[in-house]
Amino acid sequence: MADKLISLRAAAEMVPGRGASIAFGGVTLYRRPMAFALALLERFRRTAEPSGLTLLSFTSALESDLLVGEGMVSTTRTCYFGLEIFGLAPHFTRAASDGSLRVQEETEASLANGLRAAMAGVGFMPSLAWIGTDLPRLRPDVRTVIDPYSGEALIAFPAIECDVAVIHALAADPSGNARIGGNQGVDRELCLIARTVIVTAETIVPALEQAEIVAPLVTAVVEAPQGAWPTSCHPLYPFDGLALLEYTESVGNATYDGLLGRWLARHGLHDG
Repeated sequence: MADKLISLRAAAEMVPGRGASIAFGGVTLYRRPMAFALALLERFRRTAEPSGLTLLSFTSALESDLLVGEGMVSTTRTCYFGLEIFGLAPHFTRAASDGSLRVQEETEASLANGLRAAMAGVGFMPSLAWIGTDLPRLRPDVRTVIDPYSGEALIAFPAIECDVAVIHALAADPSGNARIGGNQGVDRELCLIARTVIVTAETIVPALEQAEIVAPLVTAVVEAPQGAWPTSCHPLYPFDGLALLEYTESVGNATYDGLLGRWLARHGLHDG
């Protein structure tokens, strides 16, 4: 199998410079690709790219909030954006409130059906979800179809397209096989629909005997120890509550740039 190992900075360069759709794996504050998000932020500070991003995640958290705060994101597609017990995602809350960010209305059902349609290679997936609600008014791209067998009206959720998916793994091998553990979210589904799949991993081993993500789906692999910090990477480490609190308290004041500088340095990145 081909060796797909590249550096963290090289992985960040794989995101198109303008208007890309990028999906982050993990769930809420678990196994989020923080090192990659910081590398993408560092690239933006150097080059003003990538910009106009659409962020796609089943749930969005700290990794996405960082990019919203830099002004890199035009649209979010998620059914939850926050920091769990640590409160609201501050950058997202501000941008959504002042209208500088487009928040595309999504639910678990719309995301799940959009992923299923993409995996099936069809333009939409029919569902009973959203029937009888006002949600279709907020999404003119979501239409109603008639079941040709029963005559029942159904919601047609369009297939979701994704340019780049980034998954943080417990371990990976150089060919791209990766182990992500039991709480998988929709990581495997994202790997099936994305044009480019980047795996960052806590450790690189010569070969994995068991993997939830298989090598043929993966474009590139990055060794990123503590790559989910300050979110958790069970069973290797828990989330860092003090770091998360420091983040929420720093956003919007003079200490924020210093915090980002320390986080960038943690992964060998520099913001200048």
